[in-house]
Amino acid sequence: MGECVGRARGLVPVQYHQFAISDEDGPTGPRLEAEHNGLVQVTDGVLTVLTGIHTGCVDVVVTLHESEPAADDDDWQECVEVSAHSASGDLMVRGLMDDLDDELPVLSFAGPGDYRLRVHAKGRDTAFDLAPDEVTEWYLVQVWAAPTGPPTVLGRSDAYGAAVRRGR
Repeated sequence: MGECVGRARGLVPVQYHQFAISDEDGPTGPRLEAEHNGLVQVTDGVLTVLTGIHTGCVDVVVTLHESEPAADDDDWQECVEVSAHSASGDLMVRGLMDDLDDELPVLSFAGPGDYRLRVHAKGRDTAFDLAPDEVTEWYLVQVWAAPTGPPTVLGRSDAYGAAVRRGR
Protein backbone atom coordinates (compact mmCIF):
# COMPACT_ATOMS: atom_id res chain seq x y z
CA MET A 1 0.00 0.00 0.00
CA GLY A 2 1.48 3.35 -1.10
CA GLU A 3 5.12 2.44 -1.75
CA CYS A 4 7.42 5.32 -0.80
CA VAL A 5 9.22 6.77 -3.84
CA GLY A 6 10.96 9.65 -2.07
CA ARG A 7 11.77 10.91 1.40
CA ALA A 8 13.58 13.96 2.75
CA ARG A 9 13.93 15.83 6.03
CA GLY A 10 14.69 19.49 6.55
CA LEU A 11 14.36 22.45 8.84
CA VAL A 12 11.64 24.84 7.72
CA PRO A 13 11.63 28.49 8.85
CA VAL A 14 8.46 29.66 10.60
CA GLN A 15 7.20 33.20 10.94
CA TYR A 16 3.91 34.28 12.50
CA HIS A 17 2.96 30.69 13.46
CA GLN A 18 3.10 29.32 9.91
CA PHE A 19 4.89 27.87 6.94
CA ALA A 20 3.47 27.42 3.46
CA ILE A 21 2.88 24.76 0.84
CA SER A 22 2.34 26.46 -2.48
CA ASP A 23 2.65 26.36 -6.26
CA GLU A 24 3.98 29.57 -7.76
CA ASP A 25 1.79 29.26 -10.88
CA GLY A 26 -1.63 28.89 -9.31
CA PRO A 27 -3.82 28.27 -6.30
CA THR A 28 -3.46 24.99 -4.43
CA GLY A 29 -7.15 24.80 -3.58
CA PRO A 30 -10.32 26.54 -2.43
CA ARG A 31 -10.50 28.51 0.81
CA LEU A 32 -10.33 26.42 3.99
CA GLU A 33 -10.64 28.23 7.31
CA ALA A 34 -8.15 27.50 10.09
CA GLU A 35 -11.08 26.72 12.38
CA HIS A 36 -11.96 23.69 10.23
CA ASN A 37 -9.15 21.53 11.61
CA GLY A 38 -6.66 23.69 13.55
CA LEU A 39 -3.64 22.51 11.54
CA VAL A 40 -4.04 23.43 7.85
CA GLN A 41 -5.78 26.35 6.21
CA VAL A 42 -5.99 27.58 2.60
CA THR A 43 -6.02 31.32 2.04
CA ASP A 44 -5.53 33.07 -1.30
CA GLY A 45 -4.71 29.69 -2.86
CA VAL A 46 -1.81 28.93 -0.48
CA LEU A 47 -1.94 25.98 1.88
CA THR A 48 -0.66 27.12 5.29
CA VAL A 49 0.46 24.82 8.10
CA LEU A 50 -0.16 26.41 11.50
CA THR A 51 2.61 26.09 14.07
CA GLY A 52 2.68 26.60 17.81
CA ILE A 53 5.93 28.55 17.74
CA HIS A 54 5.77 32.14 16.54
CA THR A 55 9.22 32.23 14.95
CA GLY A 56 11.99 29.70 14.48
CA CYS A 57 12.44 26.40 12.69
CA VAL A 58 10.41 23.20 12.67
CA ASP A 59 11.52 19.75 11.58
CA VAL A 60 9.62 18.56 8.48
CA VAL A 61 9.77 15.14 6.84
CA VAL A 62 8.24 14.77 3.38
CA THR A 63 7.43 11.34 1.97
CA LEU A 64 6.22 10.80 -1.61
CA HIS A 65 4.06 7.76 -2.39
CA GLU A 66 2.77 5.97 -5.48
CA SER A 67 -0.67 5.65 -3.86
CA GLU A 68 -2.27 6.31 -0.47
CA PRO A 69 0.18 5.22 2.23
CA ALA A 70 -0.66 3.42 5.43
CA ALA A 71 -1.19 5.67 8.42
CA ASP A 72 2.02 6.55 10.24
CA ASP A 73 2.10 4.92 13.68
CA ASP A 74 4.26 7.58 15.35
CA ASP A 75 2.92 9.59 18.27
CA TRP A 76 1.30 12.40 16.22
CA GLN A 77 -1.03 14.81 18.04
CA GLU A 78 -2.76 16.27 14.96
CA CYS A 79 -3.35 14.78 11.52
CA VAL A 80 -5.32 16.21 8.60
CA GLU A 81 -5.73 15.19 4.95
CA VAL A 82 -6.29 17.86 2.32
CA SER A 83 -6.24 18.01 -1.46
CA ALA A 84 -3.88 20.32 -3.31
CA HIS A 85 -3.60 21.24 -6.96
CA SER A 86 -0.31 21.95 -8.68
CA ALA A 87 -0.64 24.03 -11.86
CA SER A 88 3.07 24.00 -12.67
CA GLY A 89 4.28 20.77 -11.08
CA ASP A 90 6.20 22.91 -8.57
CA LEU A 91 4.16 22.36 -5.39
CA MET A 92 6.62 22.78 -2.51
CA VAL A 93 7.03 23.37 1.22
CA ARG A 94 8.20 26.97 1.59
CA GLY A 95 9.11 29.35 4.37
CA LEU A 96 6.83 32.35 4.68
CA MET A 97 9.65 34.92 4.45
CA ASP A 98 12.84 32.85 4.34
CA ASP A 99 14.09 30.19 1.96
CA LEU A 100 14.67 26.68 3.25
CA ASP A 101 18.26 25.82 4.20
CA ASP A 102 17.62 22.18 3.24
CA GLU A 103 15.66 21.76 0.03
CA LEU A 104 12.71 19.43 0.43
CA PRO A 105 11.47 17.53 -2.63
CA VAL A 106 8.83 18.87 -4.98
CA LEU A 107 5.53 17.52 -3.65
CA SER A 108 3.96 17.34 -7.11
CA PHE A 109 6.44 14.63 -8.09
CA ALA A 110 4.20 13.27 -10.89
CA GLY A 111 3.92 16.70 -12.56
CA PRO A 112 0.99 19.13 -12.69
CA GLY A 113 -2.28 17.82 -11.28
CA ASP A 114 -4.11 16.91 -8.09
CA TYR A 115 -2.50 15.50 -4.96
CA ARG A 116 -3.54 14.41 -1.50
CA LEU A 117 -1.49 15.60 1.48
CA ARG A 118 -1.64 14.01 4.92
CA VAL A 119 -0.12 16.50 7.35
CA HIS A 120 0.91 15.32 10.83
CA ALA A 121 2.11 17.47 13.74
CA LYS A 122 3.45 17.08 17.26
CA GLY A 123 5.01 19.42 19.80
CA ARG A 124 2.93 22.52 19.00
CA ASP A 125 2.15 23.09 22.71
CA THR A 126 5.80 22.88 23.84
CA ALA A 127 6.95 26.44 23.07
CA PHE A 128 3.65 28.08 22.15
CA ASP A 129 4.02 31.67 20.88
CA LEU A 130 7.78 31.66 21.48
CA ALA A 131 10.89 31.79 19.27
CA PRO A 132 12.93 28.82 20.53
CA ASP A 133 16.56 28.31 19.51
CA GLU A 134 16.08 24.56 19.15
CA VAL A 135 13.45 22.47 17.38
CA THR A 136 10.34 21.83 19.49
CA GLU A 137 7.89 20.83 16.71
CA TRP A 138 7.87 18.03 14.16
CA TYR A 139 5.79 17.56 11.01
CA LEU A 140 5.30 14.75 8.52
CA VAL A 141 3.78 15.47 5.11
CA GLN A 142 2.81 12.34 3.16
CA VAL A 143 1.92 13.03 -0.49
CA TRP A 144 0.37 10.98 -3.31
CA ALA A 145 -1.39 11.78 -6.59
CA ALA A 146 -5.17 11.57 -6.06
CA PRO A 147 -8.38 13.22 -7.20
CA THR A 148 -9.62 16.19 -5.19
CA GLY A 149 -11.55 15.23 -2.06
CA PRO A 150 -12.90 16.97 1.03
CA PRO A 151 -10.55 17.79 3.90
CA THR A 152 -10.53 15.04 6.54
CA VAL A 153 -9.49 15.30 10.18
CA LEU A 154 -7.75 12.08 11.27
CA GLY A 155 -6.56 13.14 14.71
CA ARG A 156 -6.56 16.12 16.99
CA SER A 157 -5.33 16.28 20.54
CA ASP A 158 -3.07 19.28 21.10
CA ALA A 159 -4.18 22.42 22.97
CA TYR A 160 -2.97 24.78 20.24
CA GLY A 161 -5.13 23.07 17.61
CA ALA A 162 -8.13 23.22 19.94
CA ALA A 163 -7.60 26.97 20.41
CA VAL A 164 -7.39 27.51 16.63
CA ARG A 165 -10.57 25.51 16.09
CA ARG A 166 -12.33 27.77 18.61
CA GLY A 167 -11.17 30.80 16.63
CA ARG A 168 -8.32 31.55 19.07
